[in-house]
Amino acid sequence: MRETAVNEPQVDFNERPFIAIWEATQACDLACVHCRASAQPLRSSFELSTAEAKRLIDQIAEMRVPVFVITGGDPLKRPDIFDLVEYATARGLRTSLTPSATPLLTREAIAELQRRGLARLAVSLDASTPEIHDAFRRVPGSYEWTLRAIRWARELALPAQINTTITRRNLADFDDMVRLLQTLDIAMWSVFFLVPTGRGQLDDLISAEEFEAVFAKLYQVARRARFDIKTTEAQHYRRYILQTRAAERRCQEPATVANAKAAPTQATWNEIAVKNSPDGIGRAPRGLNDAKGFVFISHFGEVFPSGFLPMSAGNVRRQPLAEIYQHSPLFVALRDTSRLQGKCGACEFRNVCGGSRARAFALTGDPFAEEPCCVYEPKAAVVCSH
Repeated sequence: MRETAVNEPQVDFNERPFIAIWEATQACDLACVHCRASAQPLRSSFELSTAEAKRLIDQIAEMRVPVFVITGGDPLKRPDIFDLVEYATARGLRTSLTPSATPLLTREAIAELQRRGLARLAVSLDASTPEIHDAFRRVPGSYEWTLRAIRWARELALPAQINTTITRRNLADFDDMVRLLQTLDIAMWSVFFLVPTGRGQLDDLISAEEFEAVFAKLYQVARRARFDIKTTEAQHYRRYILQTRAAERRCQEPATVANAKAAPTQATWNEIAVKNSPDGIGRAPRGLNDAKGFVFISHFGEVFPSGFLPMSAGNVRRQPLAEIYQHSPLFVALRDTSRLQGKCGACEFRNVCGGSRARAFALTGDPFAEEPCCVYEPKAAVVCSH
């Protein structure tokens, strides 16, 4: 996993998030089978107006949030999106945009976004073939539009990121997907793990054992890839990394019994986590989670712990974002790892992992329940094998 220089001061997750994501609209011309927003073709008249969006951007800038992501739906469905990107950039925000791969995503649109100050373009690619990807997106041609957008971004020297959602529909394509990514000039591969909400179906969720197998592959890819890798809704990948690196060290150097059984600490995770990418849009210096370094604002202004955890803590039309993030009972509770239940509550990795609160809620109705897709048993010994 590539290390980069650290320019960003440590973020106190009780005071401000590391990442703020704004869902500019739910309008989208795709109909993805796993869409958390269940996006529709037409915009809602209740979306934040341009003036309201600028006030939200002002609040995010005042909180000194390191990374600002504009998502959807498809943000390009908003005619003011170029102005909003320019406004966010002028306010000092490192801004990323996640448009849908449709005919709206032209080379001219990408060039204009870059001219307005966009720091990174993020597009979704869920498979190595158009057959699998377009079946995901339910619109023929989406695969080709995605590859064109990546090529255009590269030609314009705009850093590009690929987002991939791992489900049962594309699990077998993982190795071929990696081979394709290695031919593309991207800054980051952001790997999402399905949360069955919106149009996402429980039947498409992979098993805990399959999570672990994907973690093993991701870890190996990260060691040789030219691009960085981050995960979303797979907080236990941090646990996997820490365990694997501890096991590797024990294989290389004799250790005392006490050291062999000691759990990696938060400090250890800070040492190995990638804190910044060259374009300033990287991964958090500490393991974040829903409401813990992360905030999601809907197109209506509702504030959620993440886009995958549909529990509102307030609305920016009625309260300042900072007040909601810092003081809402929901956000405060979700940052308190002593409230975690089951294996997560007993786990020595709970402060760097904590499990997916969104997936726990989706499967149990309780955001504090244990991560449903984790094989790890707390305090289990890590055995080195040769």
